[in-house]
Amino acid sequence: MKTLLTVALTTITTVFCLASSLYAGEINLFVAASLKEALNELSDTYARSHPGVTFRKNYGASGALAKQIENGAPADIFISANTEWMEYLKSKKLSDDKSIDTFAYNVLVFAGKPEMKVGKLEDLLKLEKIAIGSPKSVPAGEYAMAAFKKAGIDTGLEKKLVFAKDVRECLMYADRGEVDGAFVYMTDAQQAAKNAKILFTVPQEYYPRVTYPMALTVAGARNADAAAFFVLLRSAVAKGILRKHGFIVL
Repeated sequence: MKTLLTVALTTITTVFCLASSLYAGEINLFVAASLKEALNELSDTYARSHPGVTFRKNYGASGALAKQIENGAPADIFISANTEWMEYLKSKKLSDDKSIDTFAYNVLVFAGKPEMKVGKLEDLLKLEKIAIGSPKSVPAGEYAMAAFKKAGIDTGLEKKLVFAKDVRECLMYADRGEVDGAFVYMTDAQQAAKNAKILFTVPQEYYPRVTYPMALTVAGARNADAAAFFVLLRSAVAKGILRKHGFIVL
């Protein structure tokens, strides 16, 4: 009798757990690495009023994230650090086009050893190692390359560049002193830098404006929790959190 009761209780518990997992909400975020702290705060804010929701976060280079989504990775919301990779998902019919919106803006800076006498792009020619994100997948790297070309120093820097997988790895190289400096976003230098300091801000006329587009994916548009969190991302609450973390919002 005890054995039968034990089996029955085990079965009921298993069924309950399965049912709970089916009804528990899950939101998969694929977000540019530079937004990590802001998105962590926003997801925590949402989770406090929606305790049954679980967030799965994937932070990285925008191009790498877009390719992962293209290859079938489960994603509900994509936030890129440039418009190019959002357009890429759109061209693959993987984004919910009507949800595409601008999340925030940023600016590009050069951060490095505080004692260095570097105050403009042309000063980079006298340095030995400069970190940038790989331009093929990291928008910060693309912005930096555009600035080099506009300033006419691109050929002079070819042998000095150290490529990183994302903007946070760039900053890590600079913090460790493995490079003279790195091109990162203002918010990265303000929030995550330990040793590197901002040496100069890249003039806006040298590169396209750093823009973060966001969208639900096609799968995310069918996820009620993802759609509800997306509403929060468009809200005044989100704008306040973004401003606190140094981002520019309209």
